[in-house]
Amino acid sequence: MPTKSESRSSLLLAYGEKHVAIIFWNRTQMRRMLLAVFILFATSGTAVAWGDTGHRIICEIAYRLSSPETKAEISRLIQIDAEFDFFNDSCIWPDHPRTRASDHFINLPRSSDGIPIDGKCPLASTCTLTAIQKEMAVLSSSASSDADKLASLKFLGHWVGDIHQPLHVSFEDDRGGNDIAVSGECGTNLHSTWDTCLFQNAVGSDIPAAVKSLLNSLTPGMKEKWSITKPLDWANETFAITKAPATGYCVQRASSCDLPWGTVVVDSAYLQINVPLLREQLQKAGVRLAHLLDTALGK
Repeated sequence: MPTKSESRSSLLLAYGEKHVAIIFWNRTQMRRMLLAVFILFATSGTAVAWGDTGHRIICEIAYRLSSPETKAEISRLIQIDAEFDFFNDSCIWPDHPRTRASDHFINLPRSSDGIPIDGKCPLASTCTLTAIQKEMAVLSSSASSDADKLASLKFLGHWVGDIHQPLHVSFEDDRGGNDIAVSGECGTNLHSTWDTCLFQNAVGSDIPAAVKSLLNSLTPGMKEKWSITKPLDWANETFAITKAPATGYCVQRASSCDLPWGTVVVDSAYLQINVPLLREQLQKAGVRLAHLLDTALGK
């Protein structure tokens, strides 16, 4: 029977295989098998932010960048979880099943230039911004129970991933790009294109290799610059990518960014522009999540 540290390494290597690797040495054996199958067929899955692989990569980067004290507290909380053995796995929890639906995205008016400085959700009472605030309050409070902290830990990891996915800070009437057709190198719709096709082009499905590549290209200056910003800044950065002409999500007409005509063509030029942006969004999410976790748990 592997030790906890050996199990973690073995699991990550199994995720990187192209064939299905079935591991039967922990309490989530069936879930692991199904998730391995998901990796093989990621490009045909339904659209959720980044897909499970992206959320795992972000949370693994954050875990590795966090302080020793924070790592110890994360591990202590995950030990009491009934479903997950590892933090990076737990970050997919809000999608299985979909929980707190309105907290997964931020909807804005088509005439919006971004979220105002008051940080309020533009079109709803709750959104990813308020969700991050809620989890940080729970994690930072000495009065919170371990059960509540565990839930907020899993939610926070997911929300920070969501707020960095461009089509999760977008417009409601096209369902964040789910209703925008795509042709070319990525099929289905624009939301799915960013969740799966662009993601595969950016980092692939080998989690250890993706984490290593993204961490190796981080510089101290990048980590310092990204860590001092706030969730409101992150949301507006993401929205800027959403509205950028190169994304093809909307077309600026006077004060309104309207639906594009016809399909969005995803060709080699589209990939060349947007794949580096996607990689950077994953890096930013990991760095910023690590900073939040250190702030709340590394005391």
